[in-house]
Amino acid sequence: MVPVREHRKMSTFSGWKKFAKFLALMAATVLSGGCLGYPHNIEPVDNFELNRYLGTWYEIARLDHPFERGLQQVTAVYTLRQDGSIRVVNSGYDSQEKKWRQAEGRAFFVEDDERGYLKVSFFGPFFASYVIFHLDDYEHAWVTSSNMSYLWYLSRTPTVSPAKLHTFENEVSRLGFNTEELIYVKQ
Repeated sequence: MVPVREHRKMSTFSGWKKFAKFLALMAATVLSGGCLGYPHNIEPVDNFELNRYLGTWYEIARLDHPFERGLQQVTAVYTLRQDGSIRVVNSGYDSQEKKWRQAEGRAFFVEDDERGYLKVSFFGPFFASYVIFHLDDYEHAWVTSSNMSYLWYLSRTPTVSPAKLHTFENEVSRLGFNTEELIYVKQ
């Protein structure tokens, strides 16, 4: 007698819509995540001190991308692993689905540990650039990736002053980022 296989619902993704989102995310990761480098007019910060950067950061603003689409209350937590790599835990609340999402990754320095230029992976061997190009006394950070379609404004506090936000918008616009597409994250 041949055993009959039991059909189960997908436990990782409930339904085809989520599976399609997952495939799109993986495709985006493969197409862009394997690219290291940074935009020609952006320079990673020098004299970077990892120990001061570790901890919790709140996402203030970002350019849209598939892996954070629709998320609010977004945080990134960086901790040092025993092997010297950096544990990255990004989380946010999906108000449409009424649940928290979390992704864990690893980051490594690309050149040396005194430059804010790292590579991060959330999916196996696929890495993306993580370029800290502005760091205001380790209270505010502006981050991009290998191209200018990625941008994050991170802060140690869930809100920032209008003056800080205005400076961010002006400076990143001057650098060529599309500030009309910025998403302001509700914390």
